[in-house]
Amino acid sequence: MALSGMRGLSVFISDVRNCQNKEQERLRVDKELGNVRTRFKNEKGLSPYEKKKYVWKMLYIYMLGYDVDFGHMEAVSLISAPKYPEKQVGYIVTACLLNENHDFLRLAINTVRNDIIGRNETFQCLALTLVGNIGGREFAESLAADISSSCRPLVRKKAALCLLRLYRKNPDVVNVDGWADRMAQLLDERDLGVLTSSMSLLVALVSNNHEAYWSCLPKCVKTLERLARNQDIPQEYTYYGIPSPWLQVKTMRALQYFPTVEDPNTRRSLFEVLQRILMGTDVVKNVNKNNASHAVLFEALALVMHLDAEKEMMSQCVALLGKFIAVREPNIRYLGLENMTRMLMVTDVQDIIKRHQAQIITSLKDPDISIRRRALDLLYGMCDVSNAKDIVEELLQYLSSADFAMREELSLKAAILAEKFAPDLSWYVDVILQLIDKAGDFVSDDIWFRVVQFVTNNEDLQSYAAAKAREYLNKPAIHETMVKVSAYILGEYGHLLARRPGYSPKELFTIIHEKHPTVSTSTIPILLSSYAKILMHTQPPEPELQNQIWTIFNKYESCIDVEIQQRAAEYFALSRKGASLMDILAEMPKFPERQSALIRKAEDAEVDTAEQSAIKLRAQQQMSTALVVTDQRPPNGMPAQPSIGPLSLVKVPSETVDSNPGDQGLTHPNGVVYKEDPQPPSQDIIGDLLGTLSIEGPPGAVAQSPQSATYEAEGAPSAADAAALVPVGEESGSVQPIGNINERFYALCLKDSGVLYEDPNIQIGIKAEWRAHQGRLVLFLGNKNTASLGSVQALILPPTHLKMELSLVPETIPPRAQVQCPLEVMNLRPSRDVAVLDFSYKFGPTMVNVKLRLPAVLNKFLQPITVSPEEFFPQWRSLSGPPLKLQEVVRGVRPLPLPEMANLFNTYRLTVCPGLDPNPNNLVASTTFYSETTRAMLCLVRIETDPADRTQLRMTVASGDPTLTFELKEFIKEQLVSIPTAPQRPQGPAAPPPPVAQITAPPPAASQDPGALLAGLL
Repeated sequence: MALSGMRGLSVFISDVRNCQNKEQERLRVDKELGNVRTRFKNEKGLSPYEKKKYVWKMLYIYMLGYDVDFGHMEAVSLISAPKYPEKQVGYIVTACLLNENHDFLRLAINTVRNDIIGRNETFQCLALTLVGNIGGREFAESLAADISSSCRPLVRKKAALCLLRLYRKNPDVVNVDGWADRMAQLLDERDLGVLTSSMSLLVALVSNNHEAYWSCLPKCVKTLERLARNQDIPQEYTYYGIPSPWLQVKTMRALQYFPTVEDPNTRRSLFEVLQRILMGTDVVKNVNKNNASHAVLFEALALVMHLDAEKEMMSQCVALLGKFIAVREPNIRYLGLENMTRMLMVTDVQDIIKRHQAQIITSLKDPDISIRRRALDLLYGMCDVSNAKDIVEELLQYLSSADFAMREELSLKAAILAEKFAPDLSWYVDVILQLIDKAGDFVSDDIWFRVVQFVTNNEDLQSYAAAKAREYLNKPAIHETMVKVSAYILGEYGHLLARRPGYSPKELFTIIHEKHPTVSTSTIPILLSSYAKILMHTQPPEPELQNQIWTIFNKYESCIDVEIQQRAAEYFALSRKGASLMDILAEMPKFPERQSALIRKAEDAEVDTAEQSAIKLRAQQQMSTALVVTDQRPPNGMPAQPSIGPLSLVKVPSETVDSNPGDQGLTHPNGVVYKEDPQPPSQDIIGDLLGTLSIEGPPGAVAQSPQSATYEAEGAPSAADAAALVPVGEESGSVQPIGNINERFYALCLKDSGVLYEDPNIQIGIKAEWRAHQGRLVLFLGNKNTASLGSVQALILPPTHLKMELSLVPETIPPRAQVQCPLEVMNLRPSRDVAVLDFSYKFGPTMVNVKLRLPAVLNKFLQPITVSPEEFFPQWRSLSGPPLKLQEVVRGVRPLPLPEMANLFNTYRLTVCPGLDPNPNNLVASTTFYSETTRAMLCLVRIETDPADRTQLRMTVASGDPTLTFELKEFIKEQLVSIPTAPQRPQGPAAPPPPVAQITAPPPAASQDPGALLAGLL
C-alpha cells in the first residue's frame, strides 16, 4: 500500500516498529485506537483524506493481531466514494475486516452492484475482488442484474475467478443452467489469462456435471494443441520455455472428467498432443523447469490412463517412468513410483513393469520413507504367481532392517501376497511363521489367525505345521505371538507326530510350558487350552504329566482374571472324565467362508491418490480374486473362522458347518463356547468416538481397541451405535463448529479456562478450579445472535469414577446474552475415562446437538510435589513389583529432546526431580494423586531413554494403589505416543470467554438468477 502523503500513518507505523516490547506496542496501539474512535465520533468534520488515513490505521492494527470492533461503518462508507483512492481503501479494508455474515455488508451490496454494472473497469475490478474474497451467500443471492459483456480481458479474468469462488462456496445458489454455450465461447478466447481463469471455472463445473459441457471437449483439445505446438503464445506466458504449464495442467484435468472421447479426429489430435508431451519431457538441471515440465507430464500420464490408450503408448509411458525411478532426484523417483502404481491398477501392463522389478526393490532401501512406501505399494500391486516367491522373500529380508513406521504395513502386505499367490501351502506356512518370528510386534492377530485357519482346513498340512511350530519353540527367545500360534497348533495336532522323537505329550507340554513365564495374561488361556488338548490325547494318561497339568489348573482356579479362572476350573473338571474327554475336546471343525479382514485392513491403510473411477474398478477386481479372511477378531485369542474365496488355497470341506452371525464366540459341536479374553482398556473408546464423530467435520475411521469385541459380545453398543450418539442436527451441514473441537479439548486439559465449543450461534466457555479430589467448573453459554436460542438442554454423562452435579440450565438464552452454569466434580477413584456434556439447542428451524468431552481428566487431580533423595529411594524400594510397580517398553514415541519431555511432564503436573538418577538420559518425576478412595497417594515415575533412538523408551510407574499405577502409566504413554501436544500456557484464573464473537443475520431470499450478473462479464 502506498503511504506517500500520509504522514500521520507513516509516523504511527514507525512508532509501532520502534516499540521495545509487547507492552509498549499495546499502549501505543490503544492510544491510537482511542484517537481514531474520537475522530470517528466527529465524522462530520472528517475530510475524505482523514477518513482514508484512519481506516488505513485500523487495517494496520488489525493486521498486527488486535481486535478492531469499531469503524466498520466508516470503511464500508468509503466504498461509495466517487474517487478511486478512497474507493480502493474502502474495498481493501472491508474485504479484510468483515466476513460474509457481517450485517454491514448489506449496506455495501447496492454500491458493489452499481460498480459491477458501471462502465468504469477499474471500479469493476475492485468490486469483483471484494466479492471473490468474501464469497458470501448474500452476495451470490443479491447480485442478479445483467450487464453488457463488452469489457477488457482483465475484468473477464476477475469475473471468471469471482464466479468460481461463488460456485465453490454456494453451488446450490448459483444457477449454472445454460452456461455450456458461454463456456464454449470462452474457450475460443485468445488471451491466455482469460483462458486460464475460464479453464479453472470449467474444471469446477464439469467435476459436478460433465454431461452439459460436451461442446467444450473439442475446444479443450484445441487449446492443448495450441500450447503443445507453441502457437501464438506470448512471452509472458512462457515459463522456462514451457508454454503456460498451468493452463496445460488445468486443461488435461478438465478432460479427465469426461468419460471418453468419441470423435475419432478429436481423439487422434489428443493422442498426438499427449505423444508430443511424453516424447519431449526429460530431466534437466534447472529445478524450476523440471517442476513445470513434470507437472505437465504426470497430468498427461493421468489422462493417458483415463483414456485407456493403446498398449504401445502405455508401454512408452512405463518406459518413461522406468527412467524416472532410477534418477537421483527423490521427488522425481517418488512421482515415478506413484504413477507406475496407478498405471498398474488401470491398465494391463504388468509384464512391462516387471522389467523394472530390480530397480523397484532397490527403492525399498531408499533413505526417504515416502519413496520406500511407494515402492512397497508398487511391489504389492505388481505381484502375481510368477514373481510372488521373489517379492515375498525380498520383503521378508527387508523386514529386519525396515523402519518401525513401515513394519506393520510391510507385514500385512507380505502376508496377503503369500496367501494369494502361494505355490503350495507349506510355503505359505513357512512365510507366515518367518513373518511372526522377524516382526512379531508388528504382526496383527488376523495374520496368525489365518495360518490356523489354513492348517485346520487342510489335513495334509497339519503335521507339517506342527513340526514347524515345534522348531520355533526350540529357540531360546521368541515373540509372544509365536508362542500363541505354536501352542495352539501343537495342542490341536501335536499328537500326529507322537511317534517321532521329541514329540511325546510330555515333551510337547514341557517345551510349551517353558514359555509360560514370558507371556502376558492374554496368552495364558491359549496355553491352558493347549495343556487340556495334550492331556486329552494322552489316553491312558501319564500320571506325572497329568499331575503337572492339574497343578497348573489348580493354581489358576483362583486367578483374578475371570476368563483364566473359568477355563482352569472347567478344564480341571473335564480332565477327570478320562477317555470320554476325547469326545468333549475333539478337534476344532473346519471353518466356513467369510470376508477377508486382512484385505479390508490393507484397503483402509491405503491412501487413495487416484482420481479416476477406472482405478477403483481395477482395485475391486483385484479384491474379488483374493482369498478372504474373517472380519471378526476371534474370541479368546482362538483363530477366527475363515472364508474360502474362488482362488482358495484350502480344500473346501464336503460338509457344511452352520454358523450363526450373532454368536458371541466359536462354539464347538460339543457345546463349549470360547469367549474373548477381557483385557484392561488401553484407550478411551468413548472419547475417541466423540473426537472423530462429532459435528466438527466429516467422520473418520474409528480406531477400535482390542477389547471392542468384548463389549459388542456382551450386548453393549457397537461402533455403529455409538456413531448415532452424536447427531449433527436436522439440517445436514447447516451448523458447523468454529475451530477444532479436539484441539480445544486438549488445550483445556492443560489450562483451566478457555473455549470448549463454538459455532455461528453459541460459544461454550469453561473456567475451572481444582483442589485435591474436588473441582468446580463454570460453563459460560454465550448467545452470539440477535435472536434467542430455545430448547436449550445440557446433560452430563459422567463416568463411574466421577460424581458430577450441574446446576439448572435455562431453557432459553436471550439475544447476545451469557449464562453461567456451575458444575461440581468429585473424583472417586483413578480412571482415564472422560465425562461427556450432551448439549442441544434450537435456532430457528434448526436443532443442533453436540456431545463434548469435558476436561475433568486424570491430571486435574494431580498435585506436583518435589521429593528429596531421602524420601524417594525408600518409597521406590518399598514398591517392589507388579501390580504396585509396572514397567513397560514404549515404542512409537514422539521424538522429544529431554528438556522438552521434562516440560511436558511438568505441564501435566508431574514434577521432574533432577539429580535423582545418575544417568543424564533418564528422568524421574513425582506427583500426588487425590481421590475419595485413595485421598493423597504419592506416585513415582522413571523414564529411561535411548539417545540413539528417541522413538522408544522404558517407563516405570509406582504407587500404593494398583489401579492408580496402571491408569497413570497408560495416561503418560498416551501423552508420549498418541495425543498431540497442545500449546502450553500458564495456568491460573482468567476472565470468562466473551459471549459474542459476531452477529449473524438471516440472508434475504433469492429473487433472481444469482449468477447472471457475473456471467454477464464473461
